[in-house]
Amino acid sequence: MFIIRKIIGSVILFFNWVFTPKSIKRSFELQSKIDEKTAKLKLYQFHACPFCVKVRRFMKKHSLNIEIRDAKSNETFRQELKTHGGKVKVPCLRIEDDKGKYLWMYESSDINKYLEKIYS
Repeated sequence: MFIIRKIIGSVILFFNWVFTPKSIKRSFELQSKIDEKTAKLKLYQFHACPFCVKVRRFMKKHSLNIEIRDAKSNETFRQELKTHGGKVKVPCLRIEDDKGKYLWMYESSDINKYLEKIYS
């Protein structure tokens, strides 16, 4: 099973690299406002996960600057995800509210819908 995942993951990453979406170009002021909105967001992910690739492609296409945390290769991020998010499942978007509390959002489609509200 490990070999199959490795092969499929490599294929996904190759096609993601070949067909990387172009980023939206915005004025400096508008991009700064969007960067402010995304500053308190963190995306926990595995590099070759197809659902994580889906979210990263969305972020790239819409020029959303969100810190990406690889929970597969970084034990600290993995532990944060397990302890605070409740489970090691990716992709997971950590949303910090104005009071410093965190909301943990799973599911790539839900994450992309939430992110769409940020740049609209």
